[in-house]
Amino acid sequence: MEITSLGFRTDLLLLELGGSVFRDTGEYVVVRTPQNPGFWWGNFLLYRTPFAPGDTKLRMDDFRREFPDAKHVAFGIDSTDGDAGAADELTAAGLEIEPNVVMTADRVVPPPRPNEQATYRFLTSDDDWEQLYEQSLACSAVTVDDDYKEFTRRKLAAKRDVVDSGHGKWFGAFDGGRLQSSLGLIFDGTGLGRFQNVQTSPEDRGRGLAGTLVHHASTYGLTKARKLVMVADPDYLAIRVYRSVGFTDSETQVGISRPPA
Repeated sequence: MEITSLGFRTDLLLLELGGSVFRDTGEYVVVRTPQNPGFWWGNFLLYRTPFAPGDTKLRMDDFRREFPDAKHVAFGIDSTDGDAGAADELTAAGLEIEPNVVMTADRVVPPPRPNEQATYRFLTSDDDWEQLYEQSLACSAVTVDDDYKEFTRRKLAAKRDVVDSGHGKWFGAFDGGRLQSSLGLIFDGTGLGRFQNVQTSPEDRGRGLAGTLVHHASTYGLTKARKLVMVADPDYLAIRVYRSVGFTDSETQVGISRPPA
């Protein structure tokens, strides 16, 4: 299955390691995560071309046919320039266009403001992973209800299985035994390492933890891979942190979604 976008190519790697399954129809790839149906970006259609005028209804019909029970709608475009296509039609249909920057590094530099007070190590114990669950809820940008808690539980269980299977590591910055910042780094076995879910607890932000942790994990990662990949929101301040340690913009990845009503 040929995927042009480095962002989606590594997304699919992470999803496959976590138990997702794919079906290539030629026009689009069906990405399905049976064990977590509420995971938008684990249950979506990846199209090989942008939306042309008139495609929105046709592709919405494709999505409903492939995911008849889904409450969300999610599409990806396998391109490198971030072009979604018929933006006016997509917006009129209540869909949001979400560009992200795909960043890469084959070497890193220390952050300009390192945090030397925290302890940086792998997550290893049940308590570490339970703290990651609580941190993920605290860092959520959406309403945390019972459905979201269940989604988060399932997603983290899949991530821990990937780590336990030897495909990568989850890193944390700790104050004693308390998790302050965290991220995952997963390897494809052919020279790529992909970062996941860089996050810092709200009460610990602004202390240089994320940049120091990214540098720490990257230094480790470049002993296992030739190139590291990070996908970042272009409008969120964290992208400056990644650039400060040596990541450079490589591609623009685009997703198109509509949340549950």
